[in-house]
Amino acid sequence: MDSIITALKMDGFLGDISTDQASLERCSHDASMFELRPQLVLAPKDSADVSRVVNLVAGGKHGDHSIVVRSAGTDMSGGAIGESIVLDMTPHFTTIHSVTPRSARVQPGVYYRDFEQETLKQDALLPCYPASKDLCTLGGMVANNSGGEKSLQYGKTEQFVPALSVILADGNEYSVKPLHKAQLKAKMAQKDYEGRLYTKVYQLLEEHYDAIKAAKPQVSKDSTGYHLWNVWDRETGIFDMTQLIVGSQGTLGIVTDVHLRLVPAPKHSGTLVVFLRDIRQLGKIINTVREHEPATFEGFDNYTLMLSFKLFYYFHHTLGWLGTIKLGLELLPDLFKLFRGIPKMVLLVEFNGDTPEEVSEKVHAMRLDLRPFDSYETYEEDASEEKARKFWIMRRESFNLLRQKVKDKHTAPFIDDLVVPPEVLPKFLPQLRKILKKYKLLATIAGHMGDGNFHIIPLMKIEDPKEVAKIKPVMKAVNELVLQYGGSLSGEHNDGLSRGPWLKKMYGPEVYGYFVHTKHIFDPDNIFNPKKKTDATWDYSMSHLRKHF
Repeated sequence: MDSIITALKMDGFLGDISTDQASLERCSHDASMFELRPQLVLAPKDSADVSRVVNLVAGGKHGDHSIVVRSAGTDMSGGAIGESIVLDMTPHFTTIHSVTPRSARVQPGVYYRDFEQETLKQDALLPCYPASKDLCTLGGMVANNSGGEKSLQYGKTEQFVPALSVILADGNEYSVKPLHKAQLKAKMAQKDYEGRLYTKVYQLLEEHYDAIKAAKPQVSKDSTGYHLWNVWDRETGIFDMTQLIVGSQGTLGIVTDVHLRLVPAPKHSGTLVVFLRDIRQLGKIINTVREHEPATFEGFDNYTLMLSFKLFYYFHHTLGWLGTIKLGLELLPDLFKLFRGIPKMVLLVEFNGDTPEEVSEKVHAMRLDLRPFDSYETYEEDASEEKARKFWIMRRESFNLLRQKVKDKHTAPFIDDLVVPPEVLPKFLPQLRKILKKYKLLATIAGHMGDGNFHIIPLMKIEDPKEVAKIKPVMKAVNELVLQYGGSLSGEHNDGLSRGPWLKKMYGPEVYGYFVHTKHIFDPDNIFNPKKKTDATWDYSMSHLRKHF
């Protein structure tokens, strides 16, 4: 690594170079259950710095090195850690170039929370934000093809990136955007690296067009593999390479600039909060709610609810102390209401509208349609989100509560992002609970009910070999169940070390082979984030479980 550092300095690298133990330790973890310790942490100052790093690593001129791009480190799949060089984008790639009511342009190290402040000034919103919206960056959202509570209505990140800049394996920065067929032909006619890359990708997609189109998961959201089926469309004549880069977890190139499409922020919203005393009817209730086409449909379980009451002071990290005191006062009356029994699950059904009256009508109609279910109780019906705010905070902070505040057990997110078609939930959910019970797993359940996207977070003693021994059989049983019902192993969190080893199982050897080919086209020397997608193996992942939390 010394030769890399020397070469960077001689080449005029302007950013920060860190080999101190604190920096290496900080970048050896993300929000997953894995640990990979880098040898070097670099904070590039600009795109030229990123190009310098790629040029030095490519071809093995200074040894066998690789590059992992990292921003906020909130990735739950182990996608933001590596054993060689980590590029930290948060110190310098933080410019918000522009924000209008319909579009924006930003650098990948910009935190979503800061970006949202600017978009709301324009009465606009980037609606594909995840639950970690107060912690994550735009670059991480693009890398994972993130989604969240508003994806039910608006879709995921891949639908909001009309163009981006990316540095590829030749060390040069390219602009990527949708091309019409004539533009594509012109691009492929170029006698250079870019022309050859477009030609190879097009040939792959055209030669295997039907098989690739048929491989698209038939669920509302997906963040697995490479979305080849979204790149080339014969009917429209559109070739859109952004659909490969978004969700690739930095395995194909390094994103340096992002153009975003925004939507108008909702004028008014209201939430129906539902307490479920018995979750055996959850699947049917979900399907009933979906018929009303809510803007958002979220939920979390009783363990998360009680942990929020017990540790409400934790929220000062995101709300500040005054906000936490206000939240505590809001929660106090609810403790008395809970004396009637702790609900098994809390559902949040949100509707938008142009007027408060319109929202109120939608919320009220939803409440009436749930009356036939004897396992539910309407907790809060309000034409604004204010009274439901406390429950939204619990939902958005559920994982952080578990990760930071549960003693002697640690979050083990390995079945944390499964998706099945909502119509199969009445059959799927009882079978899922049966697996968790069989292996005696204490697991919290939260997620996007309207999408059929569930976040199952087991709490385990990772240091205990008996607990570790459960991970593979549980993951195998749950994943096979998901695939049996036509689902996806990841709706938002992507592959990484967790699900990369299961890509061949999900897609089969033929389509998996197309993924491998795609990786080789973009990254023949495997310098971009190895062991996370097409070359991921279960033995490698499991040999890098975190030893200390």
